[in-house]
Amino acid sequence: MKNLRDVPSPGPEAYDRARTALRTAMGEPVATVVRPKRRFSWPKVGVAAVGAAAVAAAVVLGTSGGSVPAGPSGAAPPAAEAPLVKLASAVQAAGTQPGDASLIVNTKFGRDDKPDLYYTLYTDKGQQFTGDSTKSLARAVAKGDAQPAVPYDGNVMAAARLAANGDVDKARIAMITAGGNALGVGLSPAEADKAWAAAQAETAELFRKIGKPVPAPKPRPTGKELENLINNHLWSNTQHALFANAADAEVRAGVLKLYATIPDMIVGKTTVDGQAALSLTAPPAILGGSADVLIINADNGLPIREEITSAEPAKRYVVNYKSSRVTLADVAAGKI
Repeated sequence: MKNLRDVPSPGPEAYDRARTALRTAMGEPVATVVRPKRRFSWPKVGVAAVGAAAVAAAVVLGTSGGSVPAGPSGAAPPAAEAPLVKLASAVQAAGTQPGDASLIVNTKFGRDDKPDLYYTLYTDKGQQFTGDSTKSLARAVAKGDAQPAVPYDGNVMAAARLAANGDVDKARIAMITAGGNALGVGLSPAEADKAWAAAQAETAELFRKIGKPVPAPKPRPTGKELENLINNHLWSNTQHALFANAADAEVRAGVLKLYATIPDMIVGKTTVDGQAALSLTAPPAILGGSADVLIINADNGLPIREEITSAEPAKRYVVNYKSSRVTLADVAAGKI
């Protein structure tokens, strides 16, 4: 698709087929993690296929009675909370720079170490434009050729803004369930079982539509498996918000506050190209033997780099990020 240039973006049916194939590999119901527009997410998807696109927190879950919670209750504050919440406050106080859109440039390095660039422009009105060069991005903006709007994008942005300005616990649930609530987060056990059954029925219907054998239904996850899946959604959906709209200070601050709710995440100090940075790392055991390290600027929280290492030998990917505020008029004129 990258080399075809002027071919239209894949339609909803193509995304459905792709998501169905991915879920077959992951063995998850249809209403779990859905990130249809995150560019350069394919290495993360590869990690997910071996059960590693997740960061799990120490969530206290009951298998009978009560509801399925979205996070710890009455537990000690996560170790990540202090530095990330402090940074979030500084980000929000500084405010968003002038402009009417956020531009993020991804440079991905795969196993061959060859750079592959991609541009994502997320406007303050919720439109998203993409390109694999400054010319293709400028052409898309000039033509008004935005990506098809999907509720998921708006959901993750709204959850991040809620975390920045309001109830972080409520925002956490909103972010976890941005792509659906097959896991029944916040629901009673009976309601959660119903949501899980509905998601599996939807998966079965998709398999029937493409003429594939319908997989056998699985029981709703509980215990540690459920913890991992819940935090899979939190980590993945929060990253989607950050990687699409990092230059928006409100979204970025909310993302940091949500990351701070993950108890087992390790926040370390490092430097990248002379910049003071924080590394956000999850224990490999929680990632199925794989690792996903997000590195952000220690002063403004902007993403700098993501390092993904799968459990399979020799599969490592690095993505560098550059974020800035721009105006649509400048981008349409090729001033990027």
